Amino acid sequence: MPKGMFLRSNWTATQIACPNGDLTLEAFQKERQVSFGLPVPIDQFIQYGLWYQNRAVPDLERKRISRIEKGGQGFILHTQDGEKFESRRVVVAGGISSFARRPEEFRTLPAELATHTNEHRDFAGFSGKKVLVVGCGQSALESAALLHEAGAQVEVVARSRRIHWLQGWASTTLHHRMGKLTRRILYAPTDVGPAGLSQLLARPHLVRVLPRGVQDRLRKRATRPAGARWLVNRLRDIPITLNCPVAASKSSGGHVTVRLKDESEKVVDHVLLGTGFHIDVSKYDFLAPELLAQIGRVNGFPILKDGLESSVSGLHILGAPGVHCFGPLLQFVSGTDFASKSLLRCLSRSGPSR
Repeated sequence: MPKGMFLRSNWTATQIACPNGDLTLEAFQKERQVSFGLPVPIDQFIQYGLWYQNRAVPDLERKRISRIEKGGQGFILHTQDGEKFESRRVVVAGGISSFARRPEEFRTLPAELATHTNEHRDFAGFSGKKVLVVGCGQSALESAALLHEAGAQVEVVARSRRIHWLQGWASTTLHHRMGKLTRRILYAPTDVGPAGLSQLLARPHLVRVLPRGVQDRLRKRATRPAGARWLVNRLRDIPITLNCPVAASKSSGGHVTVRLKDESEKVVDHVLLGTGFHIDVSKYDFLAPELLAQIGRVNGFPILKDGLESSVSGLHILGAPGVHCFGPLLQFVSGTDFASKSLLRCLSRSGPSR
């Protein structure tokens, strides 16, 4: 995420799971003597994450794993610097960067002219340039605001017929009229999904037993592209074209021409894709082909059982890849509580492992 961004989640959903309750945002603020509220700035969340890691896993070994393969009693792991070691179990928490979605209409564009929102840490270099942002989810909309504030000429296009704005608790009359008990009944602290559904989605073991079609509809409803209401004023000077998908694009002379479905064209210096992510564990390039072939999958999602263990015994896959089996909670920070507890129960039943 580029600097200057804010997290869309509420306070409780921004907490990283902690078994003792002592590694909270409040504890971080108190120790570091910093103060911030909602929305949480990304730079503060990153510092919170590093602070958490320093206390929870201070002896973290920073090495890039280049390859994981089956071998011996478990797995053989190769590091980028040539080291090799074995382990009975492997827990993959590889994030979502590998899954960035680049629509077919943009695949022929050179990398320097069309990038995904997750590739950027700073938009200052776009000052004075014409940038077309594709998409109308939080990442696309907030990136558009940051680009505009950095001095770029920005325009947004999206296939969606409307922008779904998420209301914060403090900004709606309905929420003001609700009592605390009513809000707690309708909305889970995990902050995933609309009223009512939020409580169901906060319980992945229940989601898991629902019919496949129901699970898919719940996931689509809970994770559809949407923007935080506090972005509205920051976008008021940015042209936004909706219900107009991109038909094709081409580059020439360092510029990009984007043709829309209505036959209109946009000529820009850069295209920024806020087009989300498509989960497919085959895109984890550290999984050896032989190992990948043994992982049961559905449309790229791994089939996971309790402990988020894949069909390969001893191989656990955490985070967004667990969405197909346990629901959309798994792709958010608030899903770390369920994932960590489920993993721990599995490891405890299996006994000591290296």
